[in-house]
Amino acid sequence: MNVTNELYPTDPAQQKEMMAPGPAGPIYMVNLLRFKDKAEYQDGRETDLTGREAYNLYAKEVAKILPKFDGKLTFIGDVTFLAIGKADDLWDEVAIAEYPNRAALVKMSISPEWQAISVHRAAGLEGQLNIETVSPYNRKDS
Repeated sequence: MNVTNELYPTDPAQQKEMMAPGPAGPIYMVNLLRFKDKAEYQDGRETDLTGREAYNLYAKEVAKILPKFDGKLTFIGDVTFLAIGKADDLWDEVAIAEYPNRAALVKMSISPEWQAISVHRAAGLEGQLNIETVSPYNRKDS
């Protein structure tokens, strides 16, 4: 299995699928996060922040705007151990956010509020995987 962490969607097929209606929600976005050692802001500003500290600035603010899009942060945790399987590198943190549907996630990610805080996300993240999941126990289309 080849895994590539990215900061933004770059695959045209993924971009197209993201704009499709998606499952009948709710959806849970599993974010596997890799932080930079030192934050790097795209505007060139000087900072003493680590990547994790810059990302935490983003995370605190995104937790505030999620409810405006009927979403919520359901879990954040540090990756401490790989219990089954093998990987060259582990992610630093896992975060799970719940949205009523994929459209709510897209609406949030193009909102002015999200755009304003995303500078901290970009400064702190080396890359990530975002995995859309649905629970078979509470799907609206089941």
